[in-house]
Amino acid sequence: MEHISWADFMKVDMRVGTVVAVEPFPEARKPAYKLTIDFGVEIGVKRTSAQITTLYQPDTLVGQQVIAVVNFPSKQIGPFMSECLVMGSVAADGTVTLLTTTQAAENGLRIG
Repeated sequence: MEHISWADFMKVDMRVGTVVAVEPFPEARKPAYKLTIDFGVEIGVKRTSAQITTLYQPDTLVGQQVIAVVNFPSKQIGPFMSECLVMGSVAADGTVTLLTTTQAAENGLRIG
């Protein structure tokens, strides 16, 4: 494992956001959802795709707080433009478990 400096870590802007909408993403190569996430006044609303269909249903995701990297450049994923990266742990079989808060937190708070 390569070590990084604290300055390197601080370049990654991870924030708390609340999922406000979930849509199917049938055009994705692997099963995925399109998520709309509210990161508060400073950052606003961003959209992303996430391959989380194994453990999560759309109706259970709305209102859930997640952690996402918000300072990556946008990335085209098929016909969809992803604007952030939702964080999760990835099991050997590819199943993703989202990183979430255990208590309600203000949207947009930085992880650090």
